Amino acid sequence: MLSPTPATTYTTIPISGTDVIFRSFQNLSSFLSLHRPWSEFISGADSFDRPASLTLTGTRLGVNSKYFGVNYGIIITICAAVSLIGDPTTLLVFASVFTLWLVLYFFREDPMVVWGHHVHDHLVTAALVLVTGVSIWIRGFVTSLLIGIAVGILFSVVHGVFRNPQGIYLDEQDAASDGLISPPSTSPRDYKLNFSN
Repeated sequence: MLSPTPATTYTTIPISGTDVIFRSFQNLSSFLSLHRPWSEFISGADSFDRPASLTLTGTRLGVNSKYFGVNYGIIITICAAVSLIGDPTTLLVFASVFTLWLVLYFFREDPMVVWGHHVHDHLVTAALVLVTGVSIWIRGFVTSLLIGIAVGILFSVVHGVFRNPQGIYLDEQDAASDGLISPPSTSPRDYKLNFSN
C-alpha cells in the first residue's frame, strides 16, 4: 500500500510596499508607451470620412478603440484634468487620487504588504473608494470632472467613428488578409525547394 504524498504548498515572497509601488509605476509606464504615434492618430484629412452605414460605424469604432485605446485614455484623462484647472488644489487632489488608483489597483501585480502584514485586495479597494469619496465630498468637484470626462469620451467617439481604419492592422492575420505581409508557406514542395538550395 502506497503512502499518500504530502500536498505541495506554495508561498509568496513578501516584498515591501515601496517595491510594489515602484513596480506599479513601471507597469504604468509600460502601458503608456503602448500609445500609437500622435501623427498616426491625427494623420491626414484623407484618413477621415463619414461611414457609409450604421454597421460600418460600429466596426470603425471597435477597430479604432482597440488600436487607439491608450490614446483615447490619455485624451480623456487630459480633458478631466483640464476641467479642474480653475482650482489648482482640486486638480492636485484629483491627480493624487487618480495616481493612487493606477498604482495600487490597476497596475499592481504583487500583494500589498504593510509593516510585515499582507493587506487583502478587498481592503485596498475599500480604502481607495473611501479616499475617493472623501476627496469628492470635501472638494465637490464631481460635476466639473464628469463634464471633462464626457468631453473626452465624446472626442474619442467622434474620432473613432470618422477615422477610416483602412491600413490599421490589429494583428498579423489582418495584415496577411489585406496582402501587406505574405503568410508563411507550409507546402512540402516549398520545403524541398529550400533544402535543395
